[in-house]
Amino acid sequence: MPLRLGRQSLTLAHLRAIARDGIAIELDPDCLPGLEASAAAVNRIVRSGAPAYGINTGFGKLAQTRIPDDELARLQRNLVLSHAAGIGPALPDEAVRLILALKIASLAQGFSGVHAATVVALVRMYRERIYPRIPAKGSVGASGDLAPLAHLAAAMIGVGEVRLPEPIVLAPKEGLALLNGTQVSTALALLGLFAIEDAFSAATVAGALSVDAATGSDTPFDARIHALRGQPGQIDMARRYRELLSGSAIRASHVRGDDRVQDPYSLRCQPQVMGACLDLLRSAARTLEVEARGVSDNPLVFADSGEALSGGNFHAEPVALAADMLALACAEIGALSERRIALLIDGTISRLPHFLVEHSGLNSGFMVAQVSAAALASENKSLAHPASVDSLPTSANQEDHVSMATFAARRLGEMAENTAGIVAIELLAAAQGVDFRRPLSTSPVLRVVMREIRAAVPFYEADRHFAPDIGRAKDLVTAGTFNRHLAGLLPSL
Repeated sequence: MPLRLGRQSLTLAHLRAIARDGIAIELDPDCLPGLEASAAAVNRIVRSGAPAYGINTGFGKLAQTRIPDDELARLQRNLVLSHAAGIGPALPDEAVRLILALKIASLAQGFSGVHAATVVALVRMYRERIYPRIPAKGSVGASGDLAPLAHLAAAMIGVGEVRLPEPIVLAPKEGLALLNGTQVSTALALLGLFAIEDAFSAATVAGALSVDAATGSDTPFDARIHALRGQPGQIDMARRYRELLSGSAIRASHVRGDDRVQDPYSLRCQPQVMGACLDLLRSAARTLEVEARGVSDNPLVFADSGEALSGGNFHAEPVALAADMLALACAEIGALSERRIALLIDGTISRLPHFLVEHSGLNSGFMVAQVSAAALASENKSLAHPASVDSLPTSANQEDHVSMATFAARRLGEMAENTAGIVAIELLAAAQGVDFRRPLSTSPVLRVVMREIRAAVPFYEADRHFAPDIGRAKDLVTAGTFNRHLAGLLPSL
């Protein structure tokens, strides 16, 4: 059954399914009366002659300019054409699909002054996969995602590289309603969240596998330690590491007689670091879920009173701050994973063959794979700088503080890709280390993980072309292969 947009509250699971799977949607018919009432309220405002922002006035700094009634349709068309000024590569289909769904859900609530036919046109675009080419760059995340949403609206009026076969004519307020809103920033942040969740799941599994590969201790995961601190994410992650490592023969082999008193932080402090990241993911996800359900254009039309109220729901500061939190978590997930790789290849710490290969010297093994992981982790440190602290005034200082949410969200895709690469290398390194511990075996849960890894990438016996191995392991990460191990903990799973 198609997902009904309008009255039903969107969940993170819905949003993940829209982005990843393109699930069927439809407009909730119960929204139709509210849509027409809102559009009728706009028509009454026009007939009254009273000035109303964006309905019969110019935009931004030009809001004082009154537009004659016979020019109102042209006003909306000009708005779309002039604002379609984006730059850069096109957003991927999953992003455009999610933007369409978010815009439909927002407009369908009946506070934007658009006719039902306009929303139905958006539903048609989604269903028939008419995805406009939306340039990725050109929004500062305030006054809505103006440029990217203008490219979406341009397709609806028959302009651009992808067009509706039957273009629509925009009524008063409709162009503004389509352009205003945080749907692009929100969609990109949600895509980042989902990709980071995939990397988080894989990093958790890789981290547990690394504990056994390095013959580390599971004592740091004891529930009593974490209960005393009380951080919820930390408590959850400690429990998950205990579950992943339960029944490991490798661990049982060195419970006694091990001369090492403590493991390095990258093994020992996984619940603290990954738990803190989990708390950030959950907090950011709550913000994005609320934003996905909200109405963020301007002005908002209240049909019951006939008013068009001008406010600032288009300001994407909540999305920007959420995206910055996600960036910090993503960088830390990758940074911790890279440190475990460095630990495993150092035989003086891990007590494994140097660089995880027999006959090191003749073979270089994982030497440069760790260098690649370090390079990706370093890139993420730069990308993690908060975008929300930056603001450049626009529209002749009328829009004097902006959120930069679109960039804050867009860079998450690159960061998640980097982290997936790091975690892929760790999965291979940890699996290599566990294989070197034979005939001892890891836990029952992690033995299943080992089979999944080895089905994609065989044991590294001697130097070979390494990049394809990393690529196949990364495919496991980005496909969400290990998400089942974090079910119930991550926000959208």
